[in-house]
Amino acid sequence: MGCPLLRNAFAALILVLVWNGSSVHGAEFGHLPDNITVLEGANVTLRCRINEEVTHKAWLNRSNILFTGTDKWSLDKRVTLINSNNSDFSIHIDKVKVTDEGPYTCTFQANNKPRVAHVYLIVQVPARIVNISKNVSVNEGENVNLYCLAVGRPDPTVTWKDQKYGLVSEGEFLDITEIKRQQAEDYECITNNGVAPPDQRKVKVTVNYPPMITDIKNMPAHLGKTAILRCEAMAVPPASFEWYRDDHRPVESDNTLRIKNEKTRSLLLFTNVTEKHFGNYTCFASNRLGASNASMLLFRPGAIQGRASGLHAGKSVAVCVWISLTAVLLLKV
Repeated sequence: MGCPLLRNAFAALILVLVWNGSSVHGAEFGHLPDNITVLEGANVTLRCRINEEVTHKAWLNRSNILFTGTDKWSLDKRVTLINSNNSDFSIHIDKVKVTDEGPYTCTFQANNKPRVAHVYLIVQVPARIVNISKNVSVNEGENVNLYCLAVGRPDPTVTWKDQKYGLVSEGEFLDITEIKRQQAEDYECITNNGVAPPDQRKVKVTVNYPPMITDIKNMPAHLGKTAILRCEAMAVPPASFEWYRDDHRPVESDNTLRIKNEKTRSLLLFTNVTEKHFGNYTCFASNRLGASNASMLLFRPGAIQGRASGLHAGKSVAVCVWISLTAVLLLKV
């Protein structure tokens, strides 16, 4: 708007009026606060109150002229003049941007003396997460490195929170060395700068590990009744189950026996126990990381008591179960 040379000359004139060594009496004639704080996207009015008869007046942003009297020099449609009279010379900015931050100057000439009032516009931006790690899946013992990048004005803090135990780690990066299965959970990133409620997002960390059979026991059974052998195995990804009989034969479902596999366990369901069902059974649990097996007895009450024969874990998928002398005696009873 207008001749560039004229604009530069006028800006120079304004600056001379402002900085020519005259004392500044902002509280006397301007009544502007030192700072005005506003959220990005909000509207703001900068008021310059005048109690003297003026001959010239202008608004500047840094060295850029916004208005001289009622003449608009700014090309920004968001900036408007809302009052221009003997007592009030105020501008309004719609939908404030971060680039609007900075010093604003109301200057005018009264009684042949320059007057000036300054205000600094501070634009705040709520803290916001702009980039964060995706959900991760790792094997037990590996290292995990998570990141959470946030922006905001003023600069936000970033905190990682352990959802399971409530542990807190400050900073954008969270490093877990040789992760254990107990550390598999959601990790929450929280960023805050006090401008608005915190922004928060979660990263799910999955820890893979081979099966570990956790609870087995020998079970008594009555002829003609029902019985259940249970095999519990913790594993990620979930284990696949197989059952073997004491002579190494895989156990298969029939009209008296049914195998029921669930997420973390497998059940041998005997619907009608007969003599042939008594003996040693081995549960075999496996996933892509390894395998575990354990043996247990289905026995006639009073014939034997105690826990199952034990747990075995390893990489091999082979199962070798030998008939013990006790099992042989049981079969002959």
